[in-house]
Amino acid sequence: MAVSRLRHIPGIGVNVVGDRADALSDPAMLRLENLDTDLRPPGAALEATRRALDSDAANSYLPFEGHRELRQAAAAHVTRLSGRSYDPDRECVGVAGGLNGVLNTLLAVTEPGSEVVLSDPIYAGLVNRIRLAEAVPRHVRALPTPAGWRTDPEELAAAVGPRTAAILLMGPAMPTGAVLDTAHLDVLAEAVRRHGAWVIYDAAMERIRFDGRPALHPASHPELADRVITIGSASKELRMIGWRVGWVVAPAEILADIALVGMTNVVCQVGIAQQAVASALSAPGADADVAAATRTWQQRCQVMLDQLAGYPLVRPDGGWSLLIDTDPLGLTPAQASQRLFDHGRVAATPMDGWGPSGDHYLRLVFANEPVERLGDLRTRFSAAF
Repeated sequence: MAVSRLRHIPGIGVNVVGDRADALSDPAMLRLENLDTDLRPPGAALEATRRALDSDAANSYLPFEGHRELRQAAAAHVTRLSGRSYDPDRECVGVAGGLNGVLNTLLAVTEPGSEVVLSDPIYAGLVNRIRLAEAVPRHVRALPTPAGWRTDPEELAAAVGPRTAAILLMGPAMPTGAVLDTAHLDVLAEAVRRHGAWVIYDAAMERIRFDGRPALHPASHPELADRVITIGSASKELRMIGWRVGWVVAPAEILADIALVGMTNVVCQVGIAQQAVASALSAPGADADVAAATRTWQQRCQVMLDQLAGYPLVRPDGGWSLLIDTDPLGLTPAQASQRLFDHGRVAATPMDGWGPSGDHYLRLVFANEPVERLGDLRTRFSAAF
């Protein structure tokens, strides 16, 4: 490894499994390894994208902070879900996808050696960005229960200390599907006040909940509202993965720094995609569109849970994926992934590097395969194990 900042940054495994599956070109292969979805983006987004192809304004670097229509739509979206009013000109900036927003934010709020509190297990891409910013991830264990993943609020608050620059929250979290509740926000409020930390909220999947409850936005908590940085993305809820557009919404005092990092990093987001994302966010039926997609994903999740009853699965509360503990199978996640690939024709990602406990789990994505293709999942598992 040439430079020290990459020493503790492994890959995320998804591309390795995905590349193997692509190389086979086997239509019988179940693609459960990557956070893709076959559900189409909103119709308004597709129409706006087509119009943008003929727009000179869409073929420009400017404005670096994002088209005003995008910032208006994103600020209004976060205002509606959080209850805190945001100014699209001073408190919102466009980014090239949610994870670009995460890295920009980390570079703006952390110093080398400062800590970022986050869950375990958690998406390796978040952990790796913390390390790339030369901050230190401090994990709080989420425990698997029959009802899903649960993180003790007091343990979360106890992890916040003098070296904490930020708490990175995601709900539903990736890849566990765990959600936040008011108890987590209540205990964090005092810790954030005491230590002056920021709350970085990855909102990529906040409305993809299977309990029918609305998203719980940390900025809705009156004692956290002015310390929350919201990072949103069109990739999951709006199914606009290839558009590469996201947004950061935050108090003006920190948003200016995040915008400066963005101009220094990726410069700007995809021009021909911004109007489409603005249209999808602000469409009259936007919530109903996300709810309909969520019902489809939940149905697929339930089929997988039913098919694999008796296996050590952990039920998600939302999101696009669920986890299987491979320890009871007597296998590492990498070995289980290999067996499923070779004998079951299932592509699934081992979670090495996805937090300290990730090396116990194999991730199964239920967002990308229709119910009709999941009906023989148990047979495929039996062939592998």
